[in-house]
Parts: sequence; C-alpha cells; structure tokens
Amino acid sequence: MFHSFYPDQWVDSAYDIDFETLYREGFRGLIFDIDNTLVHHGAPADDKAEQLFAKLHRLGFSCCLLSNNQLPRVKPFADVVGAGFIENAHKPSTRNYLEACSRMKVDVAHTVFIGDQLFTDVYGAKRCGMRNILVKPMNPKEEFQIVLKRKLERIVLHFYTKHLEKEKK
Repeated sequence: MFHSFYPDQWVDSAYDIDFETLYREGFRGLIFDIDNTLVHHGAPADDKAEQLFAKLHRLGFSCCLLSNNQLPRVKPFADVVGAGFIENAHKPSTRNYLEACSRMKVDVAHTVFIGDQLFTDVYGAKRCGMRNILVKPMNPKEEFQIVLKRKLERIVLHFYTKHLEKEKK
C-alpha cells in the first residue's frame, strides 16, 4: 500500500552515507535536498557541508541541489558548496529530478537522491526510477505544513520498518 513511498535506504544523516561505496557501485551523480538534509531549515552552508561537497568532488561525483525553495535561498548555498542547483523544483514532480541528471550529465540509473521527506524527496525520486536515501530531519522544529506531513510519514515508516523486518526472515 505504501511501497511507492518506501525509501531505498534510511540513514540518520547525509553525513553518515558511505559515498565511497556508492561510487564503487557505479553511481556518479548525487542530488541533495538542502533544508533539514544538509543543514537546519534556513541555515546557510556551514563548514560541514563545504567539507562534504569537497570530498564528493574529490571522489568524482557530480552534485546538484534540488529544492522547492526560491533562488535567494538555494543559489548562495550552491555557490558555497560548489554544486549545481534547481530552485522552485516542484518536488515530487519528476521533471526537475530528470533535469538535474541532465545538467550533471549522468543518467538516472547512476544517480542517487538524498533528502529528508518521504512525500516530496523520496516519492519524486522513486517516480523517475532513481535510487534514493532518506535521512532523518536535522531539526524537529519545522513549519506547520511539514509537521503535519511528518505525522503521516511516521505511519508510512512504521510499515516500512515492518516490511524490512519481514524481508529479513
């Protein structure tokens, strides 16, 4: 019932992902959400984000930020971390997931999306056949409409966890 919202992988933080293994597995493009994925909601790019993207570039990844936020939020962040970006992305619409791949010159099969929301980030990636990694939100203090979505996400993640337990048996 909820399978179209199940992430391919669920980790605590974008900073905990084993990017070396992803590269060895043949992935070459990484698309990131920003708020509550890389930094707290509305925060500028920090040293940790800069260091992560420097590492990703050294490994050979092409990177793009895909955000539903507007240009004044997204461009300064992208400039600091040295990534491409698409603002006002209308996630979960697949159009800009595919556009991000095109801009990185990497096909969908070799791209991973990393974000903190099931109904936008993960669902959009799954709809275009892209590998995806859900991260836990960095800050529980969020806008009202996101708080409501988080309640629904908890239900889906409950069934996702049960699904994983069942697969292990």
